[in-house]
Amino acid sequence: MTFENLNLIEPLLRALKSEGYTKPTPIQAQSIPVLLERKDLLGCAQTGTGKTAAFALPILNILHQDELFVKGPVGIKALILTPTRELAIQIGESFTAYGKHLRLSHTVIFGGVSQRTQTDALKAGVDILIATPGRLLDLMDQRFVKLQHLKMLVLDEADRMLDMGFIHDVKKIIARIPAKRQTIFFSATMPQEIASLANTILTNPVKVEVTPVSSTANTIQQSVYFVEKNNKRKLLNLILQDKSIATALVFTRTKHGADRVARQLNDAGIRAEAIHGNKSQGARQRALSNFKSRKTRVLVATDIAARGIDVEELTHVINFELPNVPETYVHRIGRTGRAGASGTSISFCDAEEKEYLDDIQKLIGKKIPVITDHPYPLVHAGMPKPVNTNNQNPSRTPSQRKPHTPAPAPNADKPKKKKKWYR
Repeated sequence: MTFENLNLIEPLLRALKSEGYTKPTPIQAQSIPVLLERKDLLGCAQTGTGKTAAFALPILNILHQDELFVKGPVGIKALILTPTRELAIQIGESFTAYGKHLRLSHTVIFGGVSQRTQTDALKAGVDILIATPGRLLDLMDQRFVKLQHLKMLVLDEADRMLDMGFIHDVKKIIARIPAKRQTIFFSATMPQEIASLANTILTNPVKVEVTPVSSTANTIQQSVYFVEKNNKRKLLNLILQDKSIATALVFTRTKHGADRVARQLNDAGIRAEAIHGNKSQGARQRALSNFKSRKTRVLVATDIAARGIDVEELTHVINFELPNVPETYVHRIGRTGRAGASGTSISFCDAEEKEYLDDIQKLIGKKIPVITDHPYPLVHAGMPKPVNTNNQNPSRTPSQRKPHTPAPAPNADKPKKKKKWYR
């Protein structure tokens, strides 16, 4: 199947061709025909499946046709709600790329920066608004955003909005928009609260589900290192000495942890930057831009900040700390090995994280290969016995390594002391 088979208008096909896209992904092939029929859609798809184009292309297609044949009042006609600034910006970039041959306008609004530029764009008039919930509510209260003419609503990454505490804001926004609209709902996972929200805002939706969250791409080579917690940074340094690792996205659980890891890598001569919610918007965008252009080799991120990061030809994902939610592991490593390309996932597991690893392996339905030959093994009951027990350089051949001398038996006789000559 090609995009020509999906009945998209010629300006969109031309834009897709210039971007190098010829074949739709499964989520696009299933979603676009449904949305062009103006039906509600409930999509279960994880990051990296192409879902942005799955809703952006139909929105542009429908609004362009309405502009030509169904002249209506001027105002915002499509609203895309998304949880993070990075994802909002990337969605805006997609609308710019796909809609470059159309006369439709869009803008992106998010918190953490001055609202002046955003309100100026809103005053000039836009057809499509991409927003994070908090800033949108703020500007609605200030009467900069009016949604009475809204035709289409997209909730993207709904489960992440739940994790970040935005669901109440989302419900407030939904209560203030027209009930008669087309609603598009995407979520990587479907916890009970998200399923309940979907049931209340969707009307006879078509359900589309691709790449279940429990699956990992076969093109990703996975491995795990059992390592003492205080040796993780040493092991990370050692692994990154391999110059064939062109780019690495390193995950930590906390913002402070991301800063510490990035600082330690830079001290070791490895160019790294951290990205998380405490960074200013400018700093986050610079770090992401440097990583995409390969000025920075390693990007250290928290899960929330990393949602929406899409880097072409990302070679390695390293879980410096394992996530306590097993689905998050699938999302993390799914940022490499995309579109049939090969990728590598490396995870560090200390004694406290063994339970997390068990949950991950249960979810994905397979054991992750254990790398035991490294200088910083974890000595803990229930862990696989490492091959290199003498803390020696694993790059040495067996003949180069010092022979291991077994310790004497505990009851061995002690050697007798020699008598001193002057007695």
